[in-house]
Amino acid sequence: MASTITTTDHALLRLLQLSSVSLPVGGYAFSQGLEYAIDTGWVSKADQIADWLELQLLHSVARTDLPLLRLAMQADTEQRWQTLNDLSLACRETRELRLTDSAMGAALRRVLKNLGIEVPETLRKEVSFIVLFAFAARYWQINGELAALGLGWSWLENQVAAATKLVPLGQTQAQQLLNDLQPLLPQAFEIAKGVDEEAIGVGLPTLAIASSRHEIQYSRLFRS
Repeated sequence: MASTITTTDHALLRLLQLSSVSLPVGGYAFSQGLEYAIDTGWVSKADQIADWLELQLLHSVARTDLPLLRLAMQADTEQRWQTLNDLSLACRETRELRLTDSAMGAALRRVLKNLGIEVPETLRKEVSFIVLFAFAARYWQINGELAALGLGWSWLENQVAAATKLVPLGQTQAQQLLNDLQPLLPQAFEIAKGVDEEAIGVGLPTLAIASSRHEIQYSRLFRS
């Protein structure tokens, strides 16, 4: 039986703000290895992009980012924030993937500061975007399941946008990809619920290879 998610209009609007592609955190600037995978010919068509993103969503986002988000939204001490922040950064298999998390985290920290939101002292150095996203969601009293929905959607939209530029895909194909992959988000959330803190983290060798080789790729559109 599907659960019903309830929220206030204010919290929903804050969720839309936090997960919007227009939020200046730079998610659009990172391909997370996808650029190398396309450049080298590992993936070259819409259906292959769908397979690549499905694997990453169900075996990486669902087993690392979403459980971290859940635990971070439950954190209530500086030490706990620090533990989860360190865990999030340690789970990144390459320098590029760690940069994705920390650079977006630094950008979100600046956004929150400009909005007058005081960030915990432990999250003022190298900060994970996932953990700070959780902090902002909790600050704005966003339901945990809705926060996961926003984070998952934001990740998916940025990855499809990257594929749109790189393959390239037409806008209609991009919308079809989003349409086909959206149903996987609830599945990812269910997987995440069963991942406790000791089990957080995953190894996706092909993704790690693509990401590390992207760091030295001769010509690239996305940050590394």
